[in-house]
Order: sequence, then structure tokens, then C-alpha cells
Amino acid sequence: MEQHELLLFVVKCLEKLNIPYLVTGSIAAMAYGEPRLTNDIDIVADIDLNQAQKLKDCFPESDFYLEIESVKKAINQRHQFNIIHPSSGLKIDVMIPDRDSFNRSRFSRTKRLNISETSSAEFAAPEDVIIKKLEYYQKGGSDKHLRDIVGMMKISGAMIDEAYIMDWAEKLGLSDLWKSVLDKLSE
Repeated sequence: MEQHELLLFVVKCLEKLNIPYLVTGSIAAMAYGEPRLTNDIDIVADIDLNQAQKLKDCFPESDFYLEIESVKKAINQRHQFNIIHPSSGLKIDVMIPDRDSFNRSRFSRTKRLNISETSSAEFAAPEDVIIKKLEYYQKGGSDKHLRDIVGMMKISGAMIDEAYIMDWAEKLGLSDLWKSVLDKLSE
């Protein structure tokens, strides 16, 4: 199974179950920016406990590794769980969002983007991808997040609402980091 096929598979399942979701992380960064290698798909999905078993049923044990207890724990703790496709080595990180103002905002701003000639999916808006990349960089320091942001700004900068990013960056304590990214881009 190729990465785009796995993305299509998980999107069809989430949409069939009417689970609100958005594609984020490196897949979303590549949709708005420059390509790079990644073995995982990041999805934010607002799954409730009543949907946990139905979600598990979408991923047959013969092809996928998904622990129902991990799903339930992630839902209860507003954390994440993984779905692994062992034969390809691909992984889906499913994050259960906090019910805060930032997540309400990013779910209200999703963009429907094509993932194949005949299919599309809900993606986080580019600004929200950048905000989360800033957050992850601040927490872990991995330069890949900054490279993703720079690639997004180079490719999609004209469509990106920098004022929205600055507003959330201030609220989330990321404004100095955002300003330094903008400074690097102007060099």
C-alpha cells in the first residue's frame, strides 16, 4: 500500500463514520509547500467512545495493527493513538483534539484538497499547519518543522494569512519564534 492509498483508506473510513477530521503534519505541509520523505500520516480526529469500535472495524487485523484499548485511552485522555500498516511500514498518528478555542478554529477552517484524481480530504488550513509546526518546533527543536514552514511560505505564501498566524502565535506564546521565521524568509 502506498502512502496516498493509506490516506484515502483512512479518510473514507472517517467520512463513512461521520467523524470530523483534518489532515495535518508533514502531509499537509507538503500539500501547501515542498515535498519531503515521511512514513507517517497525521490526522486530527474528533472521535467519541461510541465510534471507537466502528473505527477499529474499518481496519482489518489481517492488514492493520490497531488496539481498541489505545483508541479508548486516547479518547478519554485527549491524546493520540497509532494505526500501523505492517506490510508497508506506514503509520497513521491519530490525535484526539482538545476542545479548546484553537482546535475549534482550525476545524472551522479546513480546506478540501484533492488526494487523487477522484478523491479529496479535509486538510488543516495552511496557517493552522504553520502554528502547529511552530508549537512542535518549540517543544522538540526538530528543524524539519521550520523547513516545512519555510517551504509552505515559499510555495503558498501569497495565500497565507500572516495576521491570523500572528494572532494565534501571540495567544500560544509562539510570537518570537514566528517573527524569527519571518526574518529568515526576508533574508
